[in-house]
Amino acid sequence: MVSRASDDIPTHRISEWRVRLRSHGVDDVELDRVERTLREQTRRLAGAGLDPDEAFLIAVKRTAGLSAAARECNQAHAERLWRQLVTRPATGIGRLPLRSDLALAAALALAAAAAIKVPALFGAQFGPAPDGFYARNLGLLVLPLLAALLLCRHRTNLARAVAVGVLFAAGAVFANAFPLSAGGSTAVLTAIHLPIALWLAVGLAHAGGGWRTAPGRMQFVRFSGEWFIHYVLFALGGGVLTLLAVIMFEAAGVGVDRFVEHWLLPCGASGAAIVAGWLADGRRQATERLAPMLARVFTPLFAALLLAFLAALVWTGRGIALDREVLIAFDLLLVLVAGMLLFAASAREPEAPRGPFDALRLLLAVAALVADTVALAAVAARIDEFGFSANRAAALGVNLLLLAHLGGAAWLQARILAGAGSFAAEVRWHTAYLPVYGAWAGLVVVIFPPLFRYG
Repeated sequence: MVSRASDDIPTHRISEWRVRLRSHGVDDVELDRVERTLREQTRRLAGAGLDPDEAFLIAVKRTAGLSAAARECNQAHAERLWRQLVTRPATGIGRLPLRSDLALAAALALAAAAAIKVPALFGAQFGPAPDGFYARNLGLLVLPLLAALLLCRHRTNLARAVAVGVLFAAGAVFANAFPLSAGGSTAVLTAIHLPIALWLAVGLAHAGGGWRTAPGRMQFVRFSGEWFIHYVLFALGGGVLTLLAVIMFEAAGVGVDRFVEHWLLPCGASGAAIVAGWLADGRRQATERLAPMLARVFTPLFAALLLAFLAALVWTGRGIALDREVLIAFDLLLVLVAGMLLFAASAREPEAPRGPFDALRLLLAVAALVADTVALAAVAARIDEFGFSANRAAALGVNLLLLAHLGGAAWLQARILAGAGSFAAEVRWHTAYLPVYGAWAGLVVVIFPPLFRYG
């Protein structure tokens, strides 16, 4: 018999598959022969970042022609598995029953809506200067509840739940213990970098033990993209609903502007973050069809934007202005490009032949790499002229990280196009960088304030 020991293969699915084929008259010798190929295909697809059930579905379809006796049964089993994948929540360990799952999501969404207003009872103002309470703690008011949702849905073990809790507690300490100066650079950097570090804590809650593997981290990348899609849809729908409500109440002579600004928008935005996470972690099929389309639309758009920017630099002969706001915006653009490359990789079929979309991904990586080199040279020149500051040190660090990330991605994509590399290697490279970005964000929050005297 074929060995069934593999963390990447859904063993109960293969057991069902064997029972069905045996009931159709397939003997054990033929079963073992086909199963070896089925398991190898499933391992390869799961190693490239697919969910184990998704990998098994594709493998079943691919092995359907290996045995004449098994072909009809294999096809029927693949269709049955596809219906199961579409009509049930996404795979995970120990999912909650649907009713309890929905109640948990609703309760945590209400808790997030309440949490965003509790600080206001003690005098905190929403939307203050960068050193204010909300700017430093916005992620801490919502993301722990999203992590709690994922931990409960997956029934994560106590040790992992404690580890996630410790990460959020450490974030709360370092966000509030330092005497950050009003409007200071380190206050702004903390407000920007802390949510990035906390999102990686959400990743640990989502992936669990799979966080150590490329497929587990790629699943979190997919979750992040799907969460963003759901959240944007909620924001658009909520914005239209709010606008209509304001117009209708004003027509009735009732002013609701203050209620909308201080209650409806912040509470709705906080609760929507939890509901979006519940949807992204649950029934993902609609967004899985949407994700590849978005990646194919925005990859050429981002590439065109960067190429136009580089052309403008050559045309004008000027460097990049290095005001704080410009630095933040430019590095944010490059981080978004790196995220787009990662999202495009997560949306690509692992076994699909190389084609024009891979050439576009390479073009985007090369354009981003050149733009990052220009920014890095400008930052280095400013440091050489004026010395280190918190902003320039943070810009230097993130641009160095992006240089290595984009350079490796461009090299691996070029190898894929040349037929000398594998998509799995590119996936491993991208996903290995997620903890690096999280570690850098945590370093900025913890080290930069005392290093630069809380200025």
